[in-house]
Amino acid sequence: MKAVVLAAGKGTRLRPLTDDKPKALVEVDGRPILQHCLDSLCELDAEEFVLVVGHQKEQIIAQFGDEYRGVPITYAHQREALGLAHAVLTAEEYIDDDFMLMLGDNIFNANLEEVVARQHDDHADAAFLVEEVPWEEASRYGVCVTNDRGDITEVVEKPDEPESNLVMTGFYTFSPAIFHACHLVQPSDRGEYELPDAIDLLIQSGRTISAVLSEGWRVDVGYPEDRDRAERLVRAERGEVEDESDQEAESELPAEDN
Repeated sequence: MKAVVLAAGKGTRLRPLTDDKPKALVEVDGRPILQHCLDSLCELDAEEFVLVVGHQKEQIIAQFGDEYRGVPITYAHQREALGLAHAVLTAEEYIDDDFMLMLGDNIFNANLEEVVARQHDDHADAAFLVEEVPWEEASRYGVCVTNDRGDITEVVEKPDEPESNLVMTGFYTFSPAIFHACHLVQPSDRGEYELPDAIDLLIQSGRTISAVLSEGWRVDVGYPEDRDRAERLVRAERGEVEDESDQEAESELPAEDN
């Protein structure tokens, strides 16, 4: 499977960490966020990386070059920041089969391999890693409604009254059908082409989307404090918890905005 990584963001909310670099190159535990993403995808036997880049793309290209850990890299340039569905379309010409999609500002220690297996074994059109959040926080996310079989029947972006506390994370597998859906999406109220809208079109057309509940943790690195939390979690995986306050923080599953 090829792996598409969306890494075109400016990281405005991460300032001052992004004053001189794109969001994807902000370091967590001494490595860029994007490198953490690529390492996770290498463990899933990605056969090629398609990196969607934009803001200060030259820095990313200079850092990673033509391959990473023996896996070739292709760069797709998103010239305008017009939403995640638009970013996915930027990679369309490089994809001709099922593929993995990772948001390049997320760091995972979770059961990503189960998502890939579900795509293969169930012949699904898509499979998503989802996580449970407190009900009172669900309205901050893309909420997934599922049926008894664990298939996603509806995705609602930041609903006022959530029907579920299952929310999308930043890891998905898709068939190429997602590109057709992204082409059909209309701009949202904020003028962007939203990925949840494309997903809903897939569902309405009868496509099968499987939900895989996350076992582990994820941090969406949106603010400097998220970077700090991610570093604590990564250190904890190596047994480098410094004190009880760190240990308490590391035991909590972070709930971040998508």
